[in-house]
Amino acid sequence: MLVDIFSSFDDHNQVFMSLYGLIWIFSLAIVLLFSSSFWVKVPRWVEVIYLFKETITSQVFRSFGVNLGGFMGVVSGLFLFLIFMNLVGLVPYVFSSTSHLAVSFSLGFPLWLSLIVSGAVFLPSSVIAALLPMGAPAALNPFLVLIETVSIMARPITLSVRLMANMSAGHIVLTLIGNYLTASLFFLPSFSVLILLSIQVFYTIFEFGIGVIQAYIFCLLITLYSDEHPH
Repeated sequence: MLVDIFSSFDDHNQVFMSLYGLIWIFSLAIVLLFSSSFWVKVPRWVEVIYLFKETITSQVFRSFGVNLGGFMGVVSGLFLFLIFMNLVGLVPYVFSSTSHLAVSFSLGFPLWLSLIVSGAVFLPSSVIAALLPMGAPAALNPFLVLIETVSIMARPITLSVRLMANMSAGHIVLTLIGNYLTASLFFLPSFSVLILLSIQVFYTIFEFGIGVIQAYIFCLLITLYSDEHPH
């Protein structure tokens, strides 16, 4: 049973009625979405995209990242991309890429590394001084520097694992409920089937919210990391 659950995260797993064509359809939808600015009249559904963009842009404006050239555009684009990928993963028989550590790590690590390298090139003395808290005893300085260095190095790992774990857990729970719901259609009374169906619908809606929140948290943490960039 566990093999069947975790096999849903294998992009090369051939399952019955596997609709890989949906991935191409959603890819075409993304192209139309980002090319909508060239239309003569902007449709109303584009206002939803602007709402998400303004949400993360207002957060960047409250951080030091607004002074980094192009940082706002990168974070806004990443926010919309994560929302799209998280929600697409909820479509049946569509591969969920954000539930894999390789994908989430490849999104968080370059941005974290760019902030570290930019700070080290711009003002290396300030980056080194940030490793040691003010007023610390001299005997604890080597340990404090080591602890701070480890905590900074662990940020991209925790950032990617948080996104992967939350999305994977949600998909596993949906798979479990779906398996019990399928079995209940043949062995359980109608009342139990109705309860399981209500739980499935409610948890699916809940996962939609989780997908948006996890995308916001991912971009929010990257924005907070930019506050430590030397001024």
